[in-house]
Amino acid sequence: MNSCKRAVAVLVLMGGQTVAGPIFGQNIFGQDASSSSTGTASQANSPRAAGADSQKVSQAPKTFYGFDANEYPGDEKLASLRKDFAYAGYWLNTPPGARTNPWIGKRGAVEKAGFGFLVLFNGRLDAELRKAPDAGKVGQSDAALAIEAARREGFPSATVIFLDIEEGGRMLPEQKAYIYAWVDGVASAGFRAGVYCSGIAASEGHGVTIVTANDLRDNAQGREMVYWVANDGCPPSPGCELPTRNMRPEESGVTFADIWQFAQSPQRAEMTRQCKATYAADRNCYGKGGSAAEKVALDMNTAMEPDPSHGRVQPAK
Repeated sequence: MNSCKRAVAVLVLMGGQTVAGPIFGQNIFGQDASSSSTGTASQANSPRAAGADSQKVSQAPKTFYGFDANEYPGDEKLASLRKDFAYAGYWLNTPPGARTNPWIGKRGAVEKAGFGFLVLFNGRLDAELRKAPDAGKVGQSDAALAIEAARREGFPSATVIFLDIEEGGRMLPEQKAYIYAWVDGVASAGFRAGVYCSGIAASEGHGVTIVTANDLRDNAQGREMVYWVANDGCPPSPGCELPTRNMRPEESGVTFADIWQFAQSPQRAEMTRQCKATYAADRNCYGKGGSAAEKVALDMNTAMEPDPSHGRVQPAK
């Protein structure tokens, strides 16, 4: 895909294009080794202190890993993928770069396999919106298509539908008109609106950076949206591996993120130099839940709940 003609860097997320500019590299849960502390070394190593630390770990909120992929993995691979992942991305329309949507009609099979959902609608690129007489009306029309598809696929009311925003940096006026009209249209139909967007700081020049998620939130004018952010840069991303600890979405660098996509297929070399070894030789990220899943190239996510879109009809067993 061609980048937009503007001063800010452009990030194409699920479509696989690169991003320019610095990324968030700070671990927001890290503590500076030089920071002051109270108590003696013997107190820190006492059974009471150890017990308190164990209690803190046990009380840490649980996080859940999920995958998304443009290609449907196949019914036969769902059980294997479920060993590692609690939820799956689900496209309501044609994914980026594809000609057809292989997910149509698969909601029942995905739910039966025990997955929650990340429900996605592929949004328009700026090149399209610039040609439209009214980008807001395009957003309204696409919202109606998203709702129609969600209902046809059997998703219940109040399901969170994420608008896939493939381009990053600061959103241009026509992009904002489209996005917010789409959000309003989805919300008015009894569903909840979310955005999948960049969580990476893109350079605007002269030392100025912008994070798409922040830009959208700052200009939302009170609209309620669920934020699924993408930041595959290492750090803060661990790369294509599932940490054994609870990895919270705000560790992406976006403190209000609800979901964090931390690994992508194919691997973006300029973002993942420090975690290159976690990806396969063909630069893809694969599930590890058995031989069937090894062939599924996917993106990895973390969230605070096993069904981030609330798209299941029946509770997970």
